[in-house]
Amino acid sequence: MDETGSIANIVSREYPIAFPHPGWSEQDPADWWAAVCDGIPALLEGFDASQVKGIGAGGQMHGLVVLDKNDAVIRPCILWNDGRTQRQVDYLNGVIGKDKLSRYTANIAFAGFTAPKLLWMRENEPDNFARIQKIMLPKDYINYKLTGVHCTDYSDASGMLLLDVEHKCWSKEMLDICGVQESQLPKLFESWQPVGTLTAEAAQMLGLPADVVVCAGAGDNAASAIGTGVVEDCRSFLTLGTSGVINTHIDTLRVDAQGRVHTFCAAVPGAWLVVASQQSAGLSMQWMRNTLYPEDNEYARINADIAARPIGAQRLLYLPYLLGDRSPHMDPDARGVFFGLSSIHTRGDMARAVMEGVSYGLRDCLGVMRDMGIVPREMLVCGGGAKSPIWRQMLADVLSVPMRRMESSDSGALGACILAAVGAGVYANIREACGVSVRCGGAVQPDAARSAEYEKFYALFQRLYPHMQEDFKFLSKL
Repeated sequence: MDETGSIANIVSREYPIAFPHPGWSEQDPADWWAAVCDGIPALLEGFDASQVKGIGAGGQMHGLVVLDKNDAVIRPCILWNDGRTQRQVDYLNGVIGKDKLSRYTANIAFAGFTAPKLLWMRENEPDNFARIQKIMLPKDYINYKLTGVHCTDYSDASGMLLLDVEHKCWSKEMLDICGVQESQLPKLFESWQPVGTLTAEAAQMLGLPADVVVCAGAGDNAASAIGTGVVEDCRSFLTLGTSGVINTHIDTLRVDAQGRVHTFCAAVPGAWLVVASQQSAGLSMQWMRNTLYPEDNEYARINADIAARPIGAQRLLYLPYLLGDRSPHMDPDARGVFFGLSSIHTRGDMARAVMEGVSYGLRDCLGVMRDMGIVPREMLVCGGGAKSPIWRQMLADVLSVPMRRMESSDSGALGACILAAVGAGVYANIREACGVSVRCGGAVQPDAARSAEYEKFYALFQRLYPHMQEDFKFLSKL
């Protein structure tokens, strides 16, 4: 990104994900670093690398990266969507207690968080646990490889269940519960703050000047808040990626008493984000495409089929819980369901049911925020799913909120660039930088008649999970 907020180049690299057991999800941090080392030189092709002033990172949250005394990775990273820690979550929420956890961290335990993963390691891999010298998050490992500094920012640290989110410091109580020392945790920074400059080795490997500033960066949701310009009270955005996440910026701390959503520090100093996540949003669409439309790499035909089917998909509903549910049910045992399937249904009906089911799940998320008194006037939408006009209209109708698409396809990367620009001194602060760099298109308005039709099916959608909750638990034990 240049100083006017224009994107000069975009490069992406993929890396593998491992599922060593059902419900487990891991990645090798070496693969992330290899992608950076391959991707940044490609990003710089045709540009004067000496003009680069800053680097920022937005990264997947909650993942557990552990280093030994030599800063070597001890085991593969346990990812945000890994569900192995339910026993530890039950201990934290049931024995330690949700009230105490909320008081210590502004959140209750969830299987994806970092603290339950540490308890799992202590119980199941005691030798590895004893070797831990540093506990990090995914983007922080990249920043360490760039600078040699063990660092994190408040937004990403908020998702570990180890940070006192209200007072922005490590929670002594949570460290004691998890059996770790503060010295094992990285130094805390604001997202825009420089943590250092490139090491000589990193500069040479990437083809960059050694004086390039590396800022702390932010967790993916907080970075996307910057990339969408959601930096004022009660402004909201929706990310339609693998997961579907509604984020709302708040200037006064609010915590859901039932723990159905998360409250994290924002990348903007002195503010917070209320975060509600539907775990399998884009993942449900991808699964549907791969299963029902194996001949189609793109979604054009799928969107056309969905547009041709009626609201309600001929009385077919889908529960979008392929990886369990996060908000509002916080249930890793929940699974995907087609309800009402009959011989009349086509793959177009099933495709429409999947898109509607994900939209209803996001309606659940927004409902919790409305219960907290957070009522967005409109919602900015980004991520791969935002490219679909029919999905944007469906979301406007189901949520009864205007949807405005961002020009940038990757708000998290844009947010990381903006933070780097602030850290490098190009802009005075984050809000000024967003005013220059963030651009969005026109809004899609909800249609009252369609909203009323969706409401009938949403009412049934809300009934299904409570009826199946115990059966999901039974299924998980078979």
